[in-house]
Amino acid sequence: MAHNGLLLVNLGSPVSPTNKDVRAYLKEFLSDQNVVELPKWFWQPLLRGIILPARTWRSATFYQHMWTKAGSPLIVYTQILRDKVQKILPDWDVQMAMTYGQPDISETLHKMAAHDDEIVVLPLFPQYTQSTHDSIFQQVRASGVKTKLIKSFYQEPRYLKLLASGVDRCYPQKKYDAVLFSYHGIPTSMVKKGDPYRKKCLATTAGATQYLKLPHEKVRTVFQSKFGPMPWLKPYLKNTLMELAEMGKRNVLIVTPSFVEDCLETIEENNVQNYQQFRATGGQVFDAVPPMNANDDFCQFVADLSMKQINPDRGKADHDTKY
Repeated sequence: MAHNGLLLVNLGSPVSPTNKDVRAYLKEFLSDQNVVELPKWFWQPLLRGIILPARTWRSATFYQHMWTKAGSPLIVYTQILRDKVQKILPDWDVQMAMTYGQPDISETLHKMAAHDDEIVVLPLFPQYTQSTHDSIFQQVRASGVKTKLIKSFYQEPRYLKLLASGVDRCYPQKKYDAVLFSYHGIPTSMVKKGDPYRKKCLATTAGATQYLKLPHEKVRTVFQSKFGPMPWLKPYLKNTLMELAEMGKRNVLIVTPSFVEDCLETIEENNVQNYQQFRATGGQVFDAVPPMNANDDFCQFVADLSMKQINPDRGKADHDTKY
């Protein structure tokens, strides 16, 4: 009997929120040319001489603020997701790895290949983009282990219904003037070169909106987490928040479809920095829909999506999940 494996891959996190570990993590992350496309001869001296010295202490402060007793929220939620999916798929070998840091993708795959006949690799990013997926795919290919790669899942109806159900649970609690679907941004240069990320984000918003019970005209798509002086995808979340406050729309609900788990961008960037800026410009209510965070329905979706890669007919048998 064939033994199947599932590798869940997330971005990664510093080992600890200390300056030393944050610097090491940022160095690896920002040295990836799928993330920063500038030539190495130009970027590396800039990164080591200016960016890392200036950014490390600031990022370390953010990580310290969000760190829990169990560690980095992103790592913790990925572990919970792995364990829950393992229970749903008791005959599978479910593991996790990180694009940057530990557990290492290649090392984990080689351990799995020793006893798994077929291995599914699922990046925990619903919308494909070069800056998140290509480094995963390259590491998988470099390992030499044969796998089945899931490129994206933003288009899956069950994911879209889960996304919409989270919004519908939060929306009735207050009178929101706007519902902002905020995605992690990428440089516009990537889109001009053919990266389909923007189209996939817009499709995600449109796909989830069709299931929403709230007024659809309140929904907008924005982008956050801009880094560096080059233009990124617009409209920017920060600018949109200020514009809404100036227009008298002071109650907003934020949805973060590109983040399936709480992380620096949802906990620190949105719930602290963007919240403070919105309030400073006249905003009143700034609430966020929690990410999936390994909730039971999302774990079941991940399990079914993975089974479908091995046995398409079995994957068609959707569970009767209430959305």
